[in-house]
Amino acid sequence: MTQRKYPLTLRDVSEVSGVSEMTVSRVLRNKGDVSATTRSKVLDATKSLGYVPNKIAGALASQRVNLVAVIIPSMSNMVFPEVMTGISQALDETDLQPVVGITNYLPEREEKVLYEMLSWRPSGIIIAGLEQSEASRVMLANSGIPVVQIMDIDGDPIDAMVGISHRRAGRKMAEAILKSGYQNIGFMGTQTPLDHRARKRFEGFTQALAKQGVEIVDREFYTGGSALAKGREMTESILTRSPDLDFIYYSNDMIGAGGLLHLWDKKIDIPSQVGLAGFNQVELIDGLPLRLATMDSCRFEIGQTAAQIIAVRNGLLDLPLENIVELSPKIEFGDTLLRK
Repeated sequence: MTQRKYPLTLRDVSEVSGVSEMTVSRVLRNKGDVSATTRSKVLDATKSLGYVPNKIAGALASQRVNLVAVIIPSMSNMVFPEVMTGISQALDETDLQPVVGITNYLPEREEKVLYEMLSWRPSGIIIAGLEQSEASRVMLANSGIPVVQIMDIDGDPIDAMVGISHRRAGRKMAEAILKSGYQNIGFMGTQTPLDHRARKRFEGFTQALAKQGVEIVDREFYTGGSALAKGREMTESILTRSPDLDFIYYSNDMIGAGGLLHLWDKKIDIPSQVGLAGFNQVELIDGLPLRLATMDSCRFEIGQTAAQIIAVRNGLLDLPLENIVELSPKIEFGDTLLRK
């Protein structure tokens, strides 16, 4: 999908729908007497084009506002607040200000949030992930403003993207686990099919294991927040079913921390009996009785770089940035992966 350099206008909708610009305007403002057939033609054209009406009236209609729309799935975990810190700090060097929309991992909500954000003609869009719906992708591609998709680089961007390869992250962790001598490996992660980045890490993880002739012995998936309590409960459950497990890989640090606390309470030796690893390297794990093995997801750097790309594309910063930026996370072995 090719990114437009300039926003769509009423003329574009007029040409596709076959009615005048004035009629298009009346339909979109819900003013005047317009037949149902004509209204349907106009609305079909706006949807196929990804056209979003401009809420900025009068003399400002052709201009952008000094806002950067940031569309993310959640602020309830410890991942995206740090992304936002990176965005905010980078934009502090400019006149741009971030404004945030939350999608709750729901494609239909993402479409609504994106539509409303674009109607204010922001100076750029920063949006999490690469798997937007077709309607969202059309709106982004035809927005005529810089678009930076963040967190993930395993796919094709609409315009620019900044993130890590989650498949490679999963492979690297699997290789480290096998190198430490573990063979009976379990996995715990989110059940939602819409958490594409967790799915890609799991795919990379299982592919690396299979390459060495190892299969996951047991797995458990859950819905809901990345809670400590959920990690405790799931770890007890999987070890009851599969007591021979010698390693558990968690899709995030929060449930990994819960698993660590369960094993600690049960006096199960970590990592001699059971090794553990999570993902994200959130600050919470610094307060655990042992340092959980994890991998940094480069959250601050992703936010900072994405915002810098928006600023550069608006002529507000002079930095040598590419449109595709892959960051390289590192494994933090902590106390729960390497056997002594």
